[in-house]
Amino acid sequence: WVGVPGLLKGNMEVAVKRCMTINEHQKKEFGKEMLILSQINHKNIVKLLGCCLEVEVPMLVYEFIPNGTLFDLIHGNHGQQISLATRLQIAHESAEALTYLHSCASPPILHGDIKSSNILLDRNLIAKVSDFGASILAPTDESQFVTLVQGTCGYLDPEYMQLCLLTDKSDIYSYG
Repeated sequence: WVGVPGLLKGNMEVAVKRCMTINEHQKKEFGKEMLILSQINHKNIVKLLGCCLEVEVPMLVYEFIPNGTLFDLIHGNHGQQISLATRLQIAHESAEALTYLHSCASPPILHGDIKSSNILLDRNLIAKVSDFGASILAPTDESQFVTLVQGTCGYLDPEYMQLCLLTDKSDIYSYG
């Protein structure tokens, strides 16, 4: 997936996410992300504004989040200190987004790939959880297993890797 900035009428900045090439797996991921994000509205979750399906390579259009990722803030800050208050604020807001996904969304949503590069920061360093390509709607019973483990190595819950069962606890493990 590639994200590029865009501009809508009225000078509204957006981010456009599209594939360079698309296969069946990517089409499925695209559809899943569109379905999940179209159902949620939370201040700490990136907003899906629209999509374009009538092109060879489908695109998702998101609100533009200008300050990059939490990963960038931590690793690319060129020695500048990030205050404890700012770090706690970002951690709290990310946790609020997970709480919403797990407890308030109906049905609950499991992100499946929580990591610092999937937490975007707006102009005021407000955290916005993004990248719902590995997400699933929470299974209604334990017979619904994930057949293929998705996510990022190093952030994956060991139990999820063994049993192929994604739960809210898997997201919490990845969160840290």
